[in-house]
Amino acid sequence: MKRMLPLLAIGLGACSPTVEESVTPVASEGVTGALFVAGKFGNTLAKVDLASGEEVTRVDSCANPHELATSPDDQHVALACYGGTTVDIFRTSDLGKVKSIELGDNARPHGIVWHENGHLYSTAEGRQSVFVIRDPLGEARTFEYATGKRGSHMIAVSPDAQHAWTTDLGSKTVTRIDLVTRRAPYSATVGEEPEGIALTPDGETLWVSARGSDMAYALDPQSLERIKDVPVGDFPLRIVLRPQGDYAVTSDLADGGLSVIDTATGAKTRSIAVSSREEAEARTQVTILFSPDGERIYVAETRTNTIAEVDFASGKVLRRLPGDGGGDGIAIIE
Repeated sequence: MKRMLPLLAIGLGACSPTVEESVTPVASEGVTGALFVAGKFGNTLAKVDLASGEEVTRVDSCANPHELATSPDDQHVALACYGGTTVDIFRTSDLGKVKSIELGDNARPHGIVWHENGHLYSTAEGRQSVFVIRDPLGEARTFEYATGKRGSHMIAVSPDAQHAWTTDLGSKTVTRIDLVTRRAPYSATVGEEPEGIALTPDGETLWVSARGSDMAYALDPQSLERIKDVPVGDFPLRIVLRPQGDYAVTSDLADGGLSVIDTATGAKTRSIAVSSREEAEARTQVTILFSPDGERIYVAETRTNTIAEVDFASGKVLRRLPGDGGGDGIAIIE
């Protein structure tokens, strides 16, 4: 029987204690931009300057904030308020709050995408649905699409915004939603506890990580048929694609590593140790994010309030950035 990880490790606790780790800011030559960190236990949103490695701003947010998404022009960041019912929008310059968009009773928004078309897309786990928020900085009109599945947690949206896909933890499914014709959603069982999800830049392949199966799956986005089954590390909570589309990477919470998959061959090519297996539970590695140039990976280590910066080519941990308040959701601008 597969062992169960603590409630904290799978991101369901709202106020579990964290393990403090002192972080000394370390500057990085040639690195620019900012990293935004949602502190799910501290109910905060922070901005970290990537050149200096210092946290420059931190503000109060909503209850138990999780995933983040930046606007196409990098001027705003949207926050999914998992402990509540809203998507909140902040300026990236000073983290001033500019909007709170209500999704309805028991929404519990989690996964979020700010599409190139300007619309926001968010799961509403408590309502078993997906929301489209059109003109989020203006009139902010909301449209709800049911998944009909338990635990619709993370989301991907096609480049043409015709379809969205969710991973449904409780139902062990992936669901395709037609955002244009509103045809009935289509779901397929994919492993045990599918959670991570990412669509290739060309929209041709959907990658899913199933934390209960220790597997990553390449799917046909329309039929949801499995193309490749790839064994990865222990408890792959998230999966992301390098901006170039050449590699998919899973965040393997239980062993503190990253599994690197060649998207062309569907084969795991290497593992990157961010922390040791012995450290893994103490750090609780959750969300991962590539830098826009694909050269670095940022890894949220929730219990130690740190964000590891990893060189993708060498696999070396370059430094650890502040992620106070139980940093989980992360987003980046150049």
